[in-house]
Order: sequence, then C-alpha cells, then structure tokens
Amino acid sequence: MSPIPSDLEIAQSATMLPMNDVAAQLGIAPEYLLPYGRNIAKVDPAVVETMGDREPGKYIVVTAITPTPLGEGKTTTAVGLAQGLKHVGKTSVLTLRQPSMGPTFGIKGGAAGAGYSQVLPMEQLNLHLTGDFHAVTAAHNLLAAMIDNHLHHGNALDLDIDAIQWRRVLDVNDRSLRDIVIGLGGKADGVTRQTGFDITAASEVMTTLALATSLEDLRERLGRIVIGRNRSGKFVTAEDLQAAGAMTVILRDAIWPNLLQTTENTPVLIHCGPFGNIATGNSSIIADQVGLRTAEYVITEAGFGADMGAERFFNIKCRVGNARPAAAVLVVTVRALKAHSGRFKITPGKPLPPELLAENADDVRAGADNLRKHIQIVQGFGVQPVVAINAFPTDHASEHEAIREIAEAMGVRVAVSTHVVDGGPGAADLAREVIAAAEEETNFQYTYELEMSLKDKIAAVATKVYGAADVSYAPLAAKNLKAFEDAGYGSLPVVIAKTHLSVSSDPKLKGAPTGWTLPVREVRLAAGAGYVYAIAGDMTTMPGLGNSPAAERIDITEDGKVVGLF
Repeated sequence: MSPIPSDLEIAQSATMLPMNDVAAQLGIAPEYLLPYGRNIAKVDPAVVETMGDREPGKYIVVTAITPTPLGEGKTTTAVGLAQGLKHVGKTSVLTLRQPSMGPTFGIKGGAAGAGYSQVLPMEQLNLHLTGDFHAVTAAHNLLAAMIDNHLHHGNALDLDIDAIQWRRVLDVNDRSLRDIVIGLGGKADGVTRQTGFDITAASEVMTTLALATSLEDLRERLGRIVIGRNRSGKFVTAEDLQAAGAMTVILRDAIWPNLLQTTENTPVLIHCGPFGNIATGNSSIIADQVGLRTAEYVITEAGFGADMGAERFFNIKCRVGNARPAAAVLVVTVRALKAHSGRFKITPGKPLPPELLAENADDVRAGADNLRKHIQIVQGFGVQPVVAINAFPTDHASEHEAIREIAEAMGVRVAVSTHVVDGGPGAADLAREVIAAAEEETNFQYTYELEMSLKDKIAAVATKVYGAADVSYAPLAAKNLKAFEDAGYGSLPVVIAKTHLSVSSDPKLKGAPTGWTLPVREVRLAAGAGYVYAIAGDMTTMPGLGNSPAAERIDITEDGKVVGLF
C-alpha cells in the first residue's frame, strides 16, 4: 500500500451526487427530503410509512476488539463495508453517529472515516452539520434555565437544591466549566448554587433523541427526564416543570436524520451522537428504521469495543427498536493485538514504538485473547461475527495470517479489508463474508430480562459480557439502586460506564482478564433515555483540551477552503 493523499484532500477532491440522486438509490422521493445546502438533506421519517410492504433489510452492526487510545477504524471500516456491498451489487445504507466538535477540535480529530472510505461533505459533518447538536444543547439548557427560574420564583415544587442533578451542556472541550457556581450576582440574578457543564454528547437529551421512535415518543421521554428530588425525596421530572413541550419543539427538526454520501456516493444517514462511555454509543433508532425499509443492508456502528457499544446495541437499541441483527463485524488491527500482548505502550500524540511496527506474528498471537474474548461476547448474543482486519501500511502478511488462524479456529469468518486505500473494492471480500453470515440463522438473545432486579442486570453484564467474577457497590450506589426500584424504575435496562481501554474496569488490564471485581461507585438515572447507568471508575463528561489541540491547526483559506481538519 503506497502513500495516499490526506483525508481532507481526498474529501475535497471527490465528486458528489445531487442529494435527490443519493436518495433515489434508496427509493426515497424528493418530497421526503429537506435540503440543507447542496450536499446534505434531512429525511422525513414518514417515508417509512410509504414502504411498509417492503421486506426489512439485513441489520449489521460494526464493533471492534478493545481499542488502543488511537482507535481501530470502526467508522472507516463501516464506510468501506457499505461501499463494498454496493461494489458487489447490493443496496446498502450506512447509519452513523454525528461527531462532537469537542474531540474534533481536541486530540481525536473528526469522525468521517479515512482515505477513500469517508463520509462527505467531511467538513460539514465534523463542524455543525445541520445544527442537531446545537438543538440538543438548546433543549437541554432550556430545562436547566427553567429549573433555576423555578427556584428564583419561589420553588413551588420544593426542590432540594442539593439534589438537583441536571447540569448544563456545551459542544466544546472546556475543563474550566466542569464545576462552577452560578447565581453569584444580586437577588435578581438567581439562586446561588453549585453546578457544572458536560459536553453535549453526554446529554441525556442526546440519548433520548437517539432512542426515540417517533416525535410523540420523544415528547413522552423528555417529560420523564428526572432533574432531581424535592425535599421529601420524591423525583421531580421535566414534565413537573412544564418544560418538555418546549424542549420537543426545539428538537422538532432534529428528529429527522441527515442524508449524506460516501466518497463513492453510497447513502449515509447521520443522526445523534451519544457518548460511548456513559451512554449508548449508537446512532438513532429512527435512522435505522428508515434504512431498514429502504436498503437491502443497513450498516451501523457501535462505539468502542463489543463489551461497550455492541452490548448496548444488542441489549438496549435492538430492544427499543424491536429489531434483530443479522450479523456483526468485529474490527481488529495488528497494532491493537500487539498492544494487548502487554509488550508495547501506545500514547496519543507520540509516534508508535518502532518495535511494534516490526514484523512479529508472535506478538499478534500474544494479544489474541482479547480477540477471542470479543468473539465470545458477540456470540453470547446469538450473533456470529465476521472478523474484519483493518489493514495498515505497516502490517505484514504473516501478521494478517496469524489473525486469520485465530478467527478460523473459533469457526468465525474473516477478511482483510484495504478500504482506506482502495475504497469499496478493498472491502469487497469483507462484504461477501458479511452477506454469507447474514444469510445464516441467528439465535439472538439479550443478556438479561427487564423483570430482573437492577443489581442482577448489572451482574449479568459484568459476568457474562465482561468476564468479571463479581460486582461490588459503594454504599451510596446500593442505596440509590434501591431508591430507583422503589420509585418504579427497576424495569429499565442498564448501562455500565467504564473504561473503553480494557474489557475490565481497569485500563491497565489488557487481553481478557478474569477473576476481577467490577467496582460500582455511583449509579444514576436516565429516565428519559430509559436506562439506569452504573459508574465504575472515573468518567469525564466534560473533556479538556490538550497541550496542542487540533484547533490550533484548523483554519480557512482566502477562497473559503477548510484546512487542517483530520
């Protein structure tokens, strides 16, 4: 594989189809499109009702092994697979989360894919798009403003000021806003209290939008959002504050998925962007509903490894959306398996160790337990994974062969994909393996039933998915779980917020650790989104900028062309 132009150069030189032509590939008529400029359109979810007699497409989730801090290319593999399916004669649509501008201007960069497997227009995707993130920000902060306004005007609901859990959000990395005090002026400037900001991707409104199945469902979910308790200990909701109606109005257009295209003009539906650590880490149910009625194959991506994004895809998104996956793609890289050998350290912003880039299939085999564990995780849901080797120029054939041997020994299909360099043709072999896997019978099953207690559901994920031996609870966490069940929230599914750098809750434990205990230090309620989440470890919901953030290198030329974006 020879050097290729930068991602931005490839994106800016690509030829895009008119949006009506992109939509026509899915049978979507122009009257169901709301144009946003030349190369983006929103899709009216009502289009699903016009295609009720069409057989639903095959539902494919793209996940990965435990990633390094650099990520292993799930998004670009998903893009490549969608292009590869088109290359072999299948209609496909890709459904992805929208990138947050915080990481775009921070250290991670954008999330439009890479090389010749990207989503276009790359600049708009990474910067504002159609304003959905800003709508979520506004709806979230409207509720925050109404809380403080309620306190200012006498606090008729008797809110406990120390039990208010609703913070504000902003789509910028800004550590200075994590913990703040508001209302420091005079009496007319509001009630003084401690609060803070999270990043918009961490907003419960974002996940609520992603899990809503219709505008009506969104309105009901927003009303169920719990903002805190009153002084009698009763939970207080957005409906109690009479805020949910206005919040829904703000999100009226944001509920429509955004139609874009890949570098090969394959349709892409971009919608929502909930965090992958404390939230579901998946794009919207509505986008998938549109895709399942308009294409033979719907490719969607789940955040981080199979222990996190895919687990929530299976246990929450598929349950709420009443959909059954046909197959899963498990992305693996040579560098990640070498890192799981414990012999190398990968640090963002620093060059990879030269020894890691040297040909050594034994280092790949030494980290193979992590791949085996993630295969088992996916198989535990009754779904067969296809292992996709995301090929890098520094890889060696012997290392790819070692991965193939490991996968095939577990009875799993495997394909090398060179989509970054070759686009759709480079993912054609992967596409054929996915088609074959999707034709097989699945025995899809959830990790737990909703009737189980919250503790039993957390234990099921910890032991059956992660491989933990036990779960421990801080006293306040155990107390809150009981309070949630007593208040009628015990039938909700669960999310476990933990590190993405290990299957365990300890980022230093590589491979497939066993015999460890999951420490739940805190539990929170996301009643609008519809789950309870347990926090194991330290979770940052408002990232900070690094010593040399990407924002320093992003600029615009005299002719209006964006430079420095990656």
